[in-house]
Amino acid sequence: MTNTKSTPRWVLALTATASFMVALDALVVATALSAMRTDLGATIGQLEWTVNAYLLSFAVLMMTASALGDRLGRRRLFTAGLALFAASSAGCALAPDVHWLIVARTVQGAGAALVMPLGLALLSAAFPGERRRGALAILSSVTGLSVLCGPLVGGAVVQGISWQWVFWLNVPIAAVLIVLAHARIDESRGPSTAIDGAGLVLVTGAALGLVWGLVRADSAGWTSDEVLGALALGLALGAAFVAWELRTRAPMLPLRLFGSRSFSAGNAAAFLWSASLLGTLFLVTQFLQAALGYGPVAAGLALMPWGAAVFVAPLFAPRLMALVGDRAMVAGGLTIQAAATAWIALIADPHLPYWQMVAPLAIAGAGFALAMPSIQGSVMGAVGPESIGGASGTLSTLRQLGSAFGVAIAAAVFTGSGGYGSAASFNDGFVAAIGACAGLSLLGALAGLALPVRVAVPGLHRTATEAASIAR
Repeated sequence: MTNTKSTPRWVLALTATASFMVALDALVVATALSAMRTDLGATIGQLEWTVNAYLLSFAVLMMTASALGDRLGRRRLFTAGLALFAASSAGCALAPDVHWLIVARTVQGAGAALVMPLGLALLSAAFPGERRRGALAILSSVTGLSVLCGPLVGGAVVQGISWQWVFWLNVPIAAVLIVLAHARIDESRGPSTAIDGAGLVLVTGAALGLVWGLVRADSAGWTSDEVLGALALGLALGAAFVAWELRTRAPMLPLRLFGSRSFSAGNAAAFLWSASLLGTLFLVTQFLQAALGYGPVAAGLALMPWGAAVFVAPLFAPRLMALVGDRAMVAGGLTIQAAATAWIALIADPHLPYWQMVAPLAIAGAGFALAMPSIQGSVMGAVGPESIGGASGTLSTLRQLGSAFGVAIAAAVFTGSGGYGSAASFNDGFVAAIGACAGLSLLGALAGLALPVRVAVPGLHRTATEAASIAR
């Protein structure tokens, strides 16, 4: 039965809050690692897996979640993801040892994999045409709040209460979201086709191999048998997935979508955007503590210019997108981010006064934030209603793969140029690695330049050729 109480505003409010909670969790946990190590007696390697386990299951299962949501109901799987996220958060808080914590974090990542892409699919279905771009800009702004609040909230909770409350906070929020989602969001589905079981297995295995290789590259070494084997397996299964999707009658991801420049270039830009973003955040948070000597709360406060820009800039994105189009927004935003990141590399020093970082941090955050709504709009605007689930799963998966890639690249460059032995040694590694992140952002800007020029028809984003191709 259709829920007549559903409105696009409710869909936006609930999906944005859920995305904020999931994004916040990854950043909040980063500030709790030291307390977890002391309380649970964890080793550095075990602490690494409390982060990587979440990332692995999150990235690996998003395509599967989107496909199942199309078949079984997006709202149903969205609320199931919220329930799983809440239950596993309680499991993390109750963990008696680090092994239990790692298992609970793996399940938590699976819940997040249901929430993120299905929230994006529900939002895209609720807002047609150009209204979708404004909604995506608001979603990006709210999610950007996690960057502003994550380190600060995590540090305050850990110092003021205990690290367990980093996880307990998720439980009541998820419970309220579940109730409201059932009351205020209509169910939606994709095409009524059989589930592509072989495609699900292949894409899950491909993502697992690639993400495993990336997250293990820093500790095991890029040339180790484990990393090379995992990456090779991931690539082989990815090739098998492509071959299968081309021949099956009911593919989970119609590969014809990649014939659209908006879809393919937007996804490439999303991968590189996420790589540069997470690599930069990974480095700057450590620079503030290891080189400048800040504590967790002080580091969180120091990131506020960056996080505030990430929150505010998307609010201006819809008007700018209407004026200049997606290509200029993506290429320009990522070029601005690259320049600001290079600025940080040029001034980095163990004795650097903090005020000198304020401007480049804010500019970098604004560049990131201006690009993302147009990236999402290009990808989701390039598909019809029947392909929203597959498009959101592809975009979300590539963003997570980009995150893992960016952190792996940053860690590898840092290790090759410096280390944790002293503030000066850390600074040497930081300068080289943050420069690499600027390079990733420039590559993303080049991908943005591949986006098509918007046709001069109000409310129409796709080129006429792409629109006809997708319609067929």
